[in-house]
Amino acid sequence: MKLLFLKSILYSILIVICLEGLVRLLHLYQQYPPYIINDLNVEVNAPNQEGYYVTGNRRMNFAQYRINKTGFNSYREFTPNEKDIDVALIGDSFIEGFHQDYYDSTGKKIETLLKDRVKVFEYGYSGYDLADELHLIDAYKKPFENIDYVFIYIKFYTDLERDTYEPNFYRVNLQNSLSFKLKDNIKLLTYAQNIGLLDPIIKLRNKLLGYDDNEKEYIDNDASEENTKKYLENFKTLVSNYKIDKSKTVFLLDTKKTSPLFLEYCNKSGYKYLDFGPALEKSKKPTTLIYDQHWNNNGRNIIASLIANYIKEDMK
Repeated sequence: MKLLFLKSILYSILIVICLEGLVRLLHLYQQYPPYIINDLNVEVNAPNQEGYYVTGNRRMNFAQYRINKTGFNSYREFTPNEKDIDVALIGDSFIEGFHQDYYDSTGKKIETLLKDRVKVFEYGYSGYDLADELHLIDAYKKPFENIDYVFIYIKFYTDLERDTYEPNFYRVNLQNSLSFKLKDNIKLLTYAQNIGLLDPIIKLRNKLLGYDDNEKEYIDNDASEENTKKYLENFKTLVSNYKIDKSKTVFLLDTKKTSPLFLEYCNKSGYKYLDFGPALEKSKKPTTLIYDQHWNNNGRNIIASLIANYIKEDMK
């Protein structure tokens, strides 16, 4: 009986080692770059690193990322100047673009559509809200003085939950936790989490710790009047504390998922926005990934085309 027990443990260890090797060999695990809070109090990816971002349980989406010296996923370094026509794309994971090879990003597509008459700098970072984005512009004030167009991707019902910026040291410090280090070094655990095998354990942990597992909803019909007013006030506070150059700043949004009160305020106050919703809806091909809500290549082509056309018309 004892021998059987020892053999079972040995075989289990060997199976785990083989599975770990298989996951690494086929690169089935999600490789997310380490992130930091830099000297300007801006949360960014740790500079100068490369890797691959995986989506789906059978590597449904496999994309290469490249983090530049500033800490953002980009095919170029950020060198805005007075001579060139420079464009900034700012936002969360939709702009960060880990779901697309960095050399075929939304920014690169815009440059190609405009025949390389512009340079596009992509300031995308997963989890950014408007407070993060406006603080970023303020922190890099000097470079942004030379940028001619600033497009800020915004989701009204998730990106305006606070009216002041505070760096998320808790999130950054989590990288030093035991669970994070285990997943970082044992790729089988990362793969198991990605395909949902660890969901029951995570939900139980969250329940015991009092965390909310419910996904945030940002469709207008499901947003309460109280929250809508609160988010609008948060917006007013943020743009009061961080002055926006209205002549070159454009909010990139879907009006169907944005409060009419916010759109009305923007119209009255002179804040410009570009609605990408109708263009995505008209597409006969899917615009998002199969196992992910982020834009696929077709979706990014549509977004790039809208921004390129906007710049082209404005340059006239």
